[in-house]
Amino acid sequence: MTDDVKYRDYLELDTLLSLQQPRTADSAAMKSTVLSEQFFIITHQASELWLRQIISDLEAVVDELTTSDDTSTAEWIVDLLQRAAELMRVLHTQLTALDRLPLRDFAIFRTLLGTASGAQSEQFHRLARLIGNAEQEGPLYEAFAAWVARSGHTVSDVARQGIEADVYYRIIEALLDVGNGYWRWQVGHISLITRVLGHHAGTGGTAGADHLVSRCTLPFAELRELRSQAHLGLSVATS
Repeated sequence: MTDDVKYRDYLELDTLLSLQQPRTADSAAMKSTVLSEQFFIITHQASELWLRQIISDLEAVVDELTTSDDTSTAEWIVDLLQRAAELMRVLHTQLTALDRLPLRDFAIFRTLLGTASGAQSEQFHRLARLIGNAEQEGPLYEAFAAWVARSGHTVSDVARQGIEADVYYRIIEALLDVGNGYWRWQVGHISLITRVLGHHAGTGGTAGADHLVSRCTLPFAELRELRSQAHLGLSVATS
C-alpha cells in the first residue's frame, strides 16, 4: 500500500545519509577538518545528482527532437531546457558555496583523496559531449537543427523571425540559457580552483586551472552566430 510509504523510506534517507564517509580521523582535534571534508563530499555528491537530472532532461529533449516531428510536444521541450538551465545555476551556486571551504582543512584532507579528481566524473564528460563546445556542436543542437529542417525551415529562418517563430524561437532562447549556464559553471570552477590551488597541479595529477581554462568555451557557436546576424539585420532595418 502506498499509504504506508514514509518520507524517510521514499527518499531512501538511511542509505543516502550513510554515503558521506570522511577519511579524516575523527577526533576532537580534527573536528574542523572532518566537517570540512564532509562538506566537500556532500557538495560533489549533490553535484552528481543534479548532473544526473540535467543529463536525463537533455537526453529526453534529444530523443523527442529525433523521433518525433509533432510540434505539440515543443512546449515540453522548452520546459525541459529551462529546467536544465535553472539546474546549471544550482551547480554554479554549489561552487560558490565551496568558497566556504577553509584552505587549511583542505590542505590536510587533500592527501586522502589519492588519485580521485573531478576530472574523472563520467557524468561531466557525458554532459560535455551532449552540449558540445565552440569548435564542435553536440547532439543537442544537431537534433534541434535537424528537427527544424524537417519542418521545412532552417535555424537561420527561425533566428531571423525572432518571437514570430513562436515555440521554435523559445527553444533557441532556452538552448542559449543552457549554454550560458554551462559556461558560467565552468568559469565558476576555474575561479574556485585558482583560489584554492592557484596555478599548481590539480587533484589526481591534473593540470588544475590551466586544464579547465583550455576547455572553457561557449557552446552553440552556430546558433549564437545566426542569432547575432538576425539581430544585426533587425538593427539595420530599423535604423
